[in-house]
Amino acid sequence: MSRAWLGRRKAQQPSDQRAEQDQRVIWRIAALLLDYPSPQTLNLLEELHAGAGSLPAPAGPLLVSFVDHLRRTPPIELAAYYVETFDLRRRHCLHLSYFAYGDTRKRGMALLRFKHAYRAAGVTLGEHELPDHLAVVLEFAATVDPVSGRRLLVEYRPVMELLRLSLQECGSPYAAVLDAVCATLPELGVADRRRVAELAAQGPPEEEVGLEPFAMDPMMQDQMGGRR
Repeated sequence: MSRAWLGRRKAQQPSDQRAEQDQRVIWRIAALLLDYPSPQTLNLLEELHAGAGSLPAPAGPLLVSFVDHLRRTPPIELAAYYVETFDLRRRHCLHLSYFAYGDTRKRGMALLRFKHAYRAAGVTLGEHELPDHLAVVLEFAATVDPVSGRRLLVEYRPVMELLRLSLQECGSPYAAVLDAVCATLPELGVADRRRVAELAAQGPPEEEVGLEPFAMDPMMQDQMGGRR
């Protein structure tokens, strides 16, 4: 992440342009914060704190509070907590299509939709992560194609709401990051709330299939950064 990216919020811009720029900065910061807390990410905390501090409420203060949490917590504890939270708990999975489709063939088609959106924007994905990882989608929306990226985020808004509520329920500091992201998206409608309730009640389907063909393509690391 370049310092120029976080510093491009200019007072002379029209309000709608400033709002769009703020939205993209929120997504960019959230993408980094939802990634594994590697040394590379932790080395950016001062920059992330400054960038979040320039953003309006509610997202700005929410992101600042989470960065403060990262700054005062030992790295080894951050890493262990990340794995416990997102890798070991199905309800906290960061792969958006997992909540709706689990490990089923239908999920494969959903993953292809993400890949097609990236390819249409001229981005080829790396091999280390499935393309529906929330951090990847946020990074794509922030740095490549905000229109297509926002469309994906809105489509999976019920999933993010379920994740947000689950993180809140267990008192996770990561809930603040989801709060910030969801604040950039439309309010939930009646149909969305019904979908959240359905997802919470049913849980992900469990038909096991191989998903390797839908993993990211090798070039993604160079254009959007690698993931753990």
